Amino acid sequence: MQYRSVCVLGGTGFVGRHLAARLARDGVQVKILTRHAQGHEALSVLPTVRLVTADCHDPAVLEREFRGMDAVINLVGILNESKRRGATFRQAHVELTRKVLDACTKTGVRRLLHMSSLGADASGPSQNLRSKGEAEGLIQVHSNRELEPTIFQPSAIFGPEDTLFNRFAGLLRLMPVIPLACPDARLKPVYVGDVVEAFLAALGDRSTIGQRYQLCGPDVMSLREIVEYTAATMGKRRWIVGLPDLLARLQARVMEWVPGKPFTRDNYRSLQVDNVCNEDGLARLGIEASGVDAVVPNYLGSQGLRARFADMRRVAKR
Repeated sequence: MQYRSVCVLGGTGFVGRHLAARLARDGVQVKILTRHAQGHEALSVLPTVRLVTADCHDPAVLEREFRGMDAVINLVGILNESKRRGATFRQAHVELTRKVLDACTKTGVRRLLHMSSLGADASGPSQNLRSKGEAEGLIQVHSNRELEPTIFQPSAIFGPEDTLFNRFAGLLRLMPVIPLACPDARLKPVYVGDVVEAFLAALGDRSTIGQRYQLCGPDVMSLREIVEYTAATMGKRRWIVGLPDLLARLQARVMEWVPGKPFTRDNYRSLQVDNVCNEDGLARLGIEASGVDAVVPNYLGSQGLRARFADMRRVAKR
């Protein structure tokens, strides 16, 4: 089946913006549900992309906006809770997934692509991983009955405007010494462009229905190595101090009260599990993974801004 119309939840986020641009390039009609359509002009000018101001947590809204769509893509996910704004792990991951599944059933939309994360497990060490694991369980219950889902479990995602290398770059610009919690935690970062290609490859391939794909790049890096690599790419010499476990937990307790919550106790718990794939989901989809060296210097180094403009021109076909 050719999927010519897709409704995307979380389409204004990091992965969503790249996915929307790629879908538009292929001529797919993309509807993005967002509470704040203003401020996303870069998406609204893309051909075939339409932003709809809507509350994706409202079941009636989901039913209305899913109707007539060929597929739904759910990219909604949070790293930290904001209970004051009503954004909890359970609401964002479990309850929203339940509402999406119900809306798909009621509107006859069978195809669903769902973004989870590596390490998602209903019995995992953190609320984030447990809620994502529970959401996957809900999807599996519906699989092959009234739904045709595919689940993706990426490691940390990198690329222009990411919150991995860019976040550390911001700290490195300000601080001569970086006190680093969980310095030995291992990740296998995956390029956002490869994640997008995985979604595109799965969308039209029925053999991916009911499957789960772990998405990782080729480079296994500890958190310390990621910070060291970022500093070297920026041409900065910094002292990186790995914190013992007790101080790491104390840092998390303090930092979760800082605006933006740069590091929380739940983040700390998530880092107790290595973020490294057990299988090569990209290869299964026929995608060759991009390494950190091939991408990160383009946006952290001196040519970063030029490369970003080049990407925008390519998407706009100019």
